[in-house]
Parts: sequence; C-alpha cells; structure tokens
Amino acid sequence: MKLKIRYENEIQTIELDAKATEEMWVSLSLEGEGLSREEREELIQKEWNEQFNKADYNNWHKFNRHRGYSKATPDDENDEVEAAEPLMSEVRDPRIFCRQELEKDKQYDYEACCDRIRATVKPAQADMLIAIILDGMTVAEYADLIGDTPNNVSHRYRRAINNLKKVF
Repeated sequence: MKLKIRYENEIQTIELDAKATEEMWVSLSLEGEGLSREEREELIQKEWNEQFNKADYNNWHKFNRHRGYSKATPDDENDEVEAAEPLMSEVRDPRIFCRQELEKDKQYDYEACCDRIRATVKPAQADMLIAIILDGMTVAEYADLIGDTPNNVSHRYRRAINNLKKVF
C-alpha cells in the first residue's frame, strides 16, 4: 500500500507492506469485514487524511497564512483557485493580517514599561506615572480619580518624573 502523508506543505508517499497495512487498519480503529484489499487501502488513506493530513496542514496554514507564505493554489476537491481571502501582495496595508501579533506586542511593551516604572519608583508614584504617561490621563483626571487637587498631583508628577530621570 502507498500511504500519502502531508509533511508541512508537501505530500510524501510511504510504501507499506501487508503487515504494516494491517497494523494501520487496527491503529486507526477502522471496522469492516469482507472488504477487498483496495477498499481497505482506500479506507485507511481516507481515515489518515481525516485524522492527520488535513489537521496538520490546517494548523500550519493557520499560523503561517499571513506571513507571506500565502499562495493562490487550487484546492484538493476543485480545480479552482479560492479567492475568498486576499493575499498579502493584494492588500494595500498588510498590517491587517498581523493585527493580533501587533496587539500582543503592544501589550507586552506596555507591561514591560509598567514593570520597569514600578521597579524604579514608589508604588503611589508608579500608579500616577502609569496613569498619566502610559494610559493618557490628564493630571486633572487623575486628581479626580484619587480625590486630590490637580495642583498637588501636578507637583507629585513633576517630582516622580525627576526621580525617573535620575535612574534613566
């Protein structure tokens, strides 16, 4: 029997003898009595495609489709090229394909800045600096949030900035 296996994005063929074919029948938990050798081989290949070939390709495609590896190729069932999803070269701004990665990177950078600020200054100053600098609050908004006057918060903010300048 010749078993077709999809490895990454290419199909390789492996030759199986009668014993290996029988073991494959058992390992794939296939049932059926009185089937010819060709029918058994066809069922084994069909089940192998269902369990392994398609899933591996789909996982590879899911992670790599927007990294420039997209190619317009005909699918297995039809001879037509699927045009439901545009390729990176067909789009004006390719960042839409990596939006989730960009959002994760932005979140990691934000958390790294917060950790660095918290390691440098006191907790109260760190909360104020994060709210004003990173979160974009104004001094007056932060003063309303903590229930203090904007003048006091502004003075503490300038002092915290000076503390950061000493470290950096």
